[in-house]
Amino acid sequence: MTSSVPELINHIVTGSAVHDLQLDGSKVGWWRDRVEAWDRGERIAPVTMDVAWTRKCNAACSFCYAQMQASDGGEITERHAMEFLEDAAAIGVKGVSLISDGESTVVPFYERSIQYAASLGLQIGIGTNGVRLKRKVLEAILPHLSYLRFNFSAGDLDRYKQIMGLKERDYWQVIQNVKDAMEIKRRDNLDVTINMQMVTMPDFHDQIMPLAHLAKEIRPDYLIYKHCADNADGTLGIDYRQYDALFDTFRQAEAMGDDEFRVVVKWSRLEDEGKRHYSRCFGPPFITQMSGNGLIAPCGFLFNEKYKAFHIGNITKTRFREIFASDRYWEVMNYLASEFFNPQKRCGPNCLQTNTNDWLFKYKTGQVDFPTSPAPPHMGFL
Repeated sequence: MTSSVPELINHIVTGSAVHDLQLDGSKVGWWRDRVEAWDRGERIAPVTMDVAWTRKCNAACSFCYAQMQASDGGEITERHAMEFLEDAAAIGVKGVSLISDGESTVVPFYERSIQYAASLGLQIGIGTNGVRLKRKVLEAILPHLSYLRFNFSAGDLDRYKQIMGLKERDYWQVIQNVKDAMEIKRRDNLDVTINMQMVTMPDFHDQIMPLAHLAKEIRPDYLIYKHCADNADGTLGIDYRQYDALFDTFRQAEAMGDDEFRVVVKWSRLEDEGKRHYSRCFGPPFITQMSGNGLIAPCGFLFNEKYKAFHIGNITKTRFREIFASDRYWEVMNYLASEFFNPQKRCGPNCLQTNTNDWLFKYKTGQVDFPTSPAPPHMGFL
């Protein structure tokens, strides 16, 4: 195996506001003990779980992948959620991202789940349209978060309503919520990063610069532009070659950053037209996902009922610790990592696990070794 440091960090955000976050790659290389245990064939706990407490949402985003993830499942109650968090912490999960396929802010136990997760020692990050995160909610959750991401995929009001499927009052409310979040963070000197994110489809090109100007005025810690994922059938109709024409605009947006506000582009997802350079799916044991109906699956691409052969269990019926310990869990994980499953042919582009898959594939084939640089913040989130 080579001794070169892996190319994990294409674009590092630095500065007093954002520290040295790793925002465009994978942190899996810094989890040496867990990677080596996995390489020996041991059963490892995920570093990160990407979950939702519901599949319901108060928005209707035109880029939403959740419309392609419908599956049979149950309703996650507060008891289910708290037991899941207990089990995740007990088996060694480090970070829980409340994102997945639903808007978790709409459940009545949202704040309590975040507080309880933090009390168990879990790092918590959330992605949300932000409509419900008014000041009272922010006061309750911000002290317990590693990161807070506002999905805000347009700068202009009319385009925001069109793209996000929300109302004018929501546009102004979310802007105020971002401002309040930053004010609370500064007031209480909280160690949480707050960002705005644009899910950038090629058709949204007209909103790249308006959002950069808006975010620079609002001043979260950073603004990030990311790709839009599609499924293997191309349901959203994304032509990844069209991102190339937007690169100059993305660079103009990046140039608007300063010492305390950064603009970040996920170049690794945009530059290569969604292509995979690995032929084995090694990532799901390190990043596992849960639908808002309780379904545990190796990744969100496989939530849909037509992929039932890859479904592992459901926390509304079985405790997560039992699902994790089951032979079924490891049968699915091992099959994905085998020669019988080629993600280049069977998966859609730009999955959540793709950068982790890429690093692990290079590790297995002797192309990278473990990084020697200090680990970045938020290690619970690969």
